[in-house]
This record gives sequence, structure tokens and C-alpha cells, in this order.
Amino acid sequence: MRLLVGLGNPGPRYADTRHNVGYWVADVVAQQAGVEFRTEARFSGEVCRIVVPQDEPCWVLKPSTFMNHSGRAVAALAQFYRITAHEILVIHDDLDLPPGTARLKQGGGHGGHNGLRDIIACCGADFLRLRLGIGHPGDAKKVVDYVLDRPSLADTTKIHEAIATIMQVMPLVYTGELQKAMNHLHRKEDSHGV
Repeated sequence: MRLLVGLGNPGPRYADTRHNVGYWVADVVAQQAGVEFRTEARFSGEVCRIVVPQDEPCWVLKPSTFMNHSGRAVAALAQFYRITAHEILVIHDDLDLPPGTARLKQGGGHGGHNGLRDIIACCGADFLRLRLGIGHPGDAKKVVDYVLDRPSLADTTKIHEAIATIMQVMPLVYTGELQKAMNHLHRKEDSHGV
């Protein structure tokens, strides 16, 4: 993996919202690597570089476009560094998973997620996704307000616990041991009765 993308919307208005959990994960990745993001206008986002197992460099990107235009930022960085879709991991919120549930998936559709829809349009669909559950409001008409609102304290705790588990499996993701990473994520969920 050569590019990790955390999806979200820019600015303080959205910082703590459910739709920004991809940013939350990217921030933890950077913190644990001891690096800071810098704004890169040519990539329409905030970028940092980490070193992953086997001393390989990996870019971390938080698009500063709004969610619906995330593909522009991902494509700009990927094209500049000649990174293929298969070498990209996109971390995003998922309404169809309970809060704090994490799932890895290679390829697929956008599932109604506008950030994924735009990345697929710009880069193709063959990228790895790390889906982080935020739950569903129970009514399709309430989805927009729900994803742009802050999660409850209980859900926030679950999401942060999931991020801690994600960080445990990231070394496996970096080296392409996806089945081991998936098994670890699913075992964690099973132990919590999810």
C-alpha cells in the first residue's frame, strides 16, 4: 500500500461529525508515526508521508475538497506518484455498520457514499476500503443530517475503540496480509458481541 486516504469534510464545522471518521483515522496514523500534515494545493488536501514495514514510504491524504469531490484529490496525488488504485486504501464512514465496527474490503461499488462514488469515477474501483461503522438513523430522510452531526458519547467511544483496533492491524494492511487483518478485526467484534 502506497496511499492511505482518510475521507471527511474540511473545516471546524465538520471536524467531530460522523462523516469525518476517515479523517480521525488518518490523524491517528500521522500521530503514531510522529509526522504532521501539511497543506498541498496541487493535491487539494493535507498530506504527510510515513514509513511502513519494510521501509516503504506511504502517503497519507486528507482531501480538503468536500466529500463529493474527494476523487479529485486522490487522483492528483496518485497520478503524480504513479500509484495504482490497487495500492490505495480509503478509510470512510459506513451507515450500514453499527458504530465502532470496522471492515476491510477490496474493490466494489460506492454503496451510496458520495466520497467513494467520486473516487471510483476518478480512479476506478479497485482500491481497498476500510469501512468504519457509524450506524444508521433508521430513516433515509434523516441520513444527511445524521452523518453531518456528532455521534453520541457512547458511539464516539465505540468509534475510538475501533480506531485503536484498526491501528493494531495496520502493519498487516501495509504488507498486504489482508486476510489476517480481516480475521483480527472480525474476532474483536465477535468478542464484543457485535
